[in-house]
Amino acid sequence: MPVNTQLHSVDGTIRDFATTAEVVAVPVQAGPEIDPAYADELTGLFALGAADLLAHEEAKGGPGEIVAAPLRLGDGITDLLLYGVGDGSPAALRRAGAAVARRGRGCAHVAAAVPSGAGEEGLAAFAEGLLLASYDFRVGGSPKKPAAEKITLLTDAGAAVERGATVAGAVAIARDLANTPSREKTPQWLAEQAERLAAESGLTVRIRDERELRSGGFGGIVAVGAGSARPPRLIELTYEPDTPDASARHVVLVGKGITFDSGGLSLKPNESMKAMKTDMAGGAAVIAAMTALRALRVPVRVTGLVAAAENLPSGSAMRPSDVIRHYGGTTSEVLNTDAEGRLVLADALAYADAELDPDALVDIATLTGAAKIALGTRQGALYATEDSLAAELLGAGAESGEPLWRMPLTDEYREAIDSDVADVANVGRGGFRAGSIVAALFLREFTGQRAWAHLDVAGPARAGSDDAEITRGATGYGVRLLLRWLRPDAA
Repeated sequence: MPVNTQLHSVDGTIRDFATTAEVVAVPVQAGPEIDPAYADELTGLFALGAADLLAHEEAKGGPGEIVAAPLRLGDGITDLLLYGVGDGSPAALRRAGAAVARRGRGCAHVAAAVPSGAGEEGLAAFAEGLLLASYDFRVGGSPKKPAAEKITLLTDAGAAVERGATVAGAVAIARDLANTPSREKTPQWLAEQAERLAAESGLTVRIRDERELRSGGFGGIVAVGAGSARPPRLIELTYEPDTPDASARHVVLVGKGITFDSGGLSLKPNESMKAMKTDMAGGAAVIAAMTALRALRVPVRVTGLVAAAENLPSGSAMRPSDVIRHYGGTTSEVLNTDAEGRLVLADALAYADAELDPDALVDIATLTGAAKIALGTRQGALYATEDSLAAELLGAGAESGEPLWRMPLTDEYREAIDSDVADVANVGRGGFRAGSIVAALFLREFTGQRAWAHLDVAGPARAGSDDAEITRGATGYGVRLLLRWLRPDAA
């Protein structure tokens, strides 16, 4: 896993580590003001004085702000980082942790004093920021400034740090899966990774191959994968709590697992294909979130479904005007083969509704460019059939640092997916132009009367540059959000 940084928590003082760590980080509150818990320890460590240094640099103590100064202690020099924590909220501390990690790149050992009064939720967020910003992914070579080999946190709240590390580790898994080049990342490869991770995480797994999918009536997954020599898979992961409760809620998570999307016969332009190795980011988020459930002691039953296929053009590929029969019998007319994600999700949703009897059904997918146009790259679009489910997910998004914006399931737009030859069409027509809403309405056709939510994460699932805990490439968006929703008291 590319987060190779070792994160430890110990009960100690700044001076304990000032001569052994290359970087020592000390929190600064908004104002700015050195965190009172450490102000006396800094006295006499350097000539200018911490308060004078902050004033000289015109620091504000905002989250992620850093003022650095070299200290000579004994025979060595240590960099002191005065890092801002803003209002001390979990969001601010997550950003602060990321800033410390980025400034500590290239070092063997970073020691960080944690903000006093942060609480367990804040400390977990700080640990998340440290590790998420330490993430690297390369197929060959090495980064110019690798992440710190070891980060020591000066705190006795080890359980909170461990929780943050568990969540960050799951995000790293999602990033790994999505960043892996598609030459290697076949649907079978993704299924094998799920099997490996399930064995490590105490999950049960079932993989349906192309023969089982065909005989089982999963027409959408089969059709989307028909153009590739590398056949599709349906991955099913199951988590049961350590103390089973027959009355426990059952949640089904469904992820889009398109391991590469060329658009099929409705071919994408070359520029649009460059990021399509990450078109399975929703499936990666589901797999990764499942791996952390036991460590976080999530009390509900969870099933994860990932519909994996490669969408390529060939003589056997699905064609515009084809009609697909999905799991359960609903038919869809293919008007655009580049609207393939909803076709594989439809099968998985219909299967979950018919066979798994969930209390809540949530899918996550890089589904439409329209969602990215509407909301940009920092928020996911949320559609939901029940206000209570929407409120839970909105709250989890805000608390986890992966925000959502609720969008309308506009019933007046339903006629956009009417078909002359099938139950529904896979893209809208008739001038409605609401691409993300129409795609959500298509998915709703396959969810029965379940409490259902759809997360369209085409924007935040990928990033063009590093920023705070976000890394360039696959971001792992959705993992923190789903884990917070499934275990709201885990902070």
